[in-house]
Amino acid sequence: MSERALLSLARSTMHVALLREVLVRSVGGIPSNADKDNTLSCELANGILEAIGHSKADDRLAGQMSGSVFEQVVHGFLLTTFPALSHLRPGRWEVRQLSPTRARSRSVVRETPAPRGISQFEQYAHLHDLELATRASRSLAAILGNDYLITPDIVVLREPESDEVINSQGIIVDDTVALRASLRAGNSTLRILHASVSCKWTLRSDRAQNARSEALNLIRNRKGRLPHIVVVTAEPLPSRLASLALGTGDIDCVYHFALPELQAAVNRGTHEDAKDMLAIMVEGKRIRDIGDLPLDLAI
Repeated sequence: MSERALLSLARSTMHVALLREVLVRSVGGIPSNADKDNTLSCELANGILEAIGHSKADDRLAGQMSGSVFEQVVHGFLLTTFPALSHLRPGRWEVRQLSPTRARSRSVVRETPAPRGISQFEQYAHLHDLELATRASRSLAAILGNDYLITPDIVVLREPESDEVINSQGIIVDDTVALRASLRAGNSTLRILHASVSCKWTLRSDRAQNARSEALNLIRNRKGRLPHIVVVTAEPLPSRLASLALGTGDIDCVYHFALPELQAAVNRGTHEDAKDMLAIMVEGKRIRDIGDLPLDLAI
């Protein structure tokens, strides 16, 4: 018997974790990632469930809790798979969840607060200076707001490399050249944001718009290389997937937690619009399966 591929095994492990934690059926038989008021959503979500395994009957988690669990499971999938591609993408990498910023105690006074969200990373470090300026000026804060201080759900980071590593195959850099290259540890100790992964358990219009707004902030506010910007979701409805996957390309791609299973469920039905919409997204390379994500991030 041939050894099972790592991506296939990790994908199945992810599904088992979701079935155990968040992907459940209600007493009425409605999957927790379905819109109970939409017949097609329930039909497709049930088709996915039947394909990936048996779920328990339980009350669905609150929306925010479902998203948090989904994020943790996706994080575990990337932790298992992306480091295994070091031969394709050498470097020192970290796959990390970014915890929401907690309110500071009033008893603690910090004249210079630590960088938050994307301002921790090399391409966005200048946003920390902007945050300090808006803290010092209410009028400036009113003009600029703070939408630029986004916190992605999951990030893939690269550590800068020492000159010894860069020159390990021959003298590539010295004290006269490449004095501003961010990959060189002597120029910057900040980690480089390689990828921003947004996790959306389901997609409603507000969640799709939120993902687009985050993507646009990453695009507009960077200084340097644009990171990969992707969304992972368990939404079953093709029309809602299209609300995010189709458009201007501000997001690299939408990744579905069970795309082949969704395709099979759609093709078994009689909803031609759903079949056509999903086919457009797949053939147009706007939606892919979660199993494609680690290799895409290695580019």
